[in-house]
Amino acid sequence: MGESGIEPVAEINRVEPVATPGRSPLQALAEALHGHPQRRAIERSLVALLHIAREEQQLEVWKLVSGALADLSEALQVFRPLRASRKISIFGSARTTPEEPCYQLAARAAELAVAAGFEVMTGAGGGVMEAANRGAGCRHSFGLNIDLPFEQHSNPYLSDCEGRLLFFRYFFTRKLFFLRESDALLVLPGGFGTFDELFECLTLIQTGRTPPIPLVLLAPPADPYWSRWQQSLQQRLVDRNLISPEDLALISQASSAEAAVERIRRFYRVFHSARLDEQPMELLLHAPIPPPLLVQLNRDFADMLSEGSIHSGESVDDNGLLYPCLQLRLDRRRVGRLYQFIDHLNGLDLPSTPALDRPCDRQACPSTEL
Repeated sequence: MGESGIEPVAEINRVEPVATPGRSPLQALAEALHGHPQRRAIERSLVALLHIAREEQQLEVWKLVSGALADLSEALQVFRPLRASRKISIFGSARTTPEEPCYQLAARAAELAVAAGFEVMTGAGGGVMEAANRGAGCRHSFGLNIDLPFEQHSNPYLSDCEGRLLFFRYFFTRKLFFLRESDALLVLPGGFGTFDELFECLTLIQTGRTPPIPLVLLAPPADPYWSRWQQSLQQRLVDRNLISPEDLALISQASSAEAAVERIRRFYRVFHSARLDEQPMELLLHAPIPPPLLVQLNRDFADMLSEGSIHSGESVDDNGLLYPCLQLRLDRRRVGRLYQFIDHLNGLDLPSTPALDRPCDRQACPSTEL
């Protein structure tokens, strides 16, 4: 029984099925739902499709729905076997030539990222994207291409990478997977497309729609591209109270590939992952916080809480691995302050992580009071 009080699958089977040999897709779907652990969520999705079907008969509407679902299905299939690996998305201009410093910088950063245990994702095009896939190599690259009205070839370092190149029909589904699969974002100088990706990521991070991940701006040492942009943020956004001063903590900057990858690695030195989907939120850590330090954290970061205090606990992942964690009720307008908190945790004199394993879905974190 669905949450609306009706049986969604039974209602779907009242829709005239498409004639196919043996059984209809709807019959196959009904059988697949039997005993499925996420049956209720699937039923809610099917009910939404039913509502659209009752109201919409235009071909363009159904091209949109079927195209978006196809994008989701194909991308999930590609990433499912590699969900345990951490990934960095690298953005930058498609117009950057191999002779330019940014090209060499992107290639070197990708090479170092792979050496540090990351896979590398790009938009599959030329310029900075080509450089990053070149540096990462075929075995550690992903390309998330987009179908455009004009022909856009994937770069030669992805063309022969079987199972590593996707073609999305829509920008919104492509952006979804860039952020969904990324454990870090590395952005080099670029144009409209680069800033589109950058601001989209910043917006989703600032509003808490995606868990905290490091976002590093990278440019050559003598290139003022990002420093001038950050000055503009300070003068035009912070000084006019259009964003909070701590929102600038969502961004870090580097002038070498080594520094950029080190900033990303440091983000996961003590911090492992976060669960923002419910309150109190949980921060999973690679090392427990000693009681005296927890008292200090509560004193220094009380302003980022909506209520209560920070508690320590433990969390068990789907594989039965136990992690220390912190529970807190975050003021959702203070995500920049949360980034400052994570940076502070990573600077504590605590054991660091031996490996960059990918966070899994976490079970509830049992609290232990101060």
